[in-house]
Amino acid sequence: MMQDLINEKPYQKVLVTGAAGFIGSTLVDRLLAQGAEVVGIDNFDPYYSPEQKRTNLKDACQHPSFQLIEGDILDQALISSIFANHEFDVVVHLAAKAGVRPSIEDPAIYFQVNVEGTLNLLTQLRQTPQTRLVMASSSSVYGNNPNAPFAETDETSKPVSPYAASKKAGEVLAHSFFELYGIPMSLLRFFTVYGPRQRPEMAIAKFFHLIQKGQTVPMFGDGTTSRDYTFVEDIVDGIQLSMSRTEGFEIYNLGNSSPASLKHMIDAIGATVGCTPHIQELPEQPGDVTLTCADIRKAELNLGYRPTTSLDQGLSIYHRWLGSHAGGISCAENLS
Repeated sequence: MMQDLINEKPYQKVLVTGAAGFIGSTLVDRLLAQGAEVVGIDNFDPYYSPEQKRTNLKDACQHPSFQLIEGDILDQALISSIFANHEFDVVVHLAAKAGVRPSIEDPAIYFQVNVEGTLNLLTQLRQTPQTRLVMASSSSVYGNNPNAPFAETDETSKPVSPYAASKKAGEVLAHSFFELYGIPMSLLRFFTVYGPRQRPEMAIAKFFHLIQKGQTVPMFGDGTTSRDYTFVEDIVDGIQLSMSRTEGFEIYNLGNSSPASLKHMIDAIGATVGCTPHIQELPEQPGDVTLTCADIRKAELNLGYRPTTSLDQGLSIYHRWLGSHAGGISCAENLS
């Protein structure tokens, strides 16, 4: 039987890797607003616009309790110096090479960043075993899991992309350091996160842009593949709950537990912006899975995690954010 809610442990000083990214910057803003001291590290990888990432941290960089370190988690000397100069209550490790399809083209860099970069952090944490680690993993580790919803105890040894394999390798590596050195850690398997600040190549961001401009939306497959779309603020809730309730070694699913098909998601974006999507059906892409669906009962019981944002609500919030931050185009403007 699962344990009840884990006792809360306070934190004041936090290291966030990947601090300028979509999820990282959202977490940083939340932590600063709540009075925490935050050190963030980011290498501003040009996988997508570094300027977008700098904009993500615009407010944080004006805050007296935030320090930004521009650097790479692959830089062992830098990581060592950060830990030598700071004593952290929690490390939130979000830095990673993301994206299934690019990982097929260049798997080596995915393993270098997602595994070797993680090793650099773990090597420092072994010297400060009181520091808790909260580390981002991915629902992709489940591969084409036939069991829905996906439980943390399900098979994860059959990934279908190098990205998924690199995230699973990171989990296994982290577990070995827990066994050897007792570092308390929570590994969080995120399920298709979306919302303000998301990467521009992510499906929801890309489809908003195309639909509002009246351009053709590429739909890989027949539209029946489904994802457990999870709003970024719900994910940050789960991260924070993990930060204050990490003990031992645990893996948690953080999702919405309410998957939607690709076709439904495209139609929902069309309804949100008031435009009819023009869809082009294309062959399925290698590395894609047919379904993701999170069993979140463990996170509910142990952490108190309860996502509250439906897909329609999240798309509406994202649409409003686009209008105020990205100069969104309306359908009426497109048709005039």
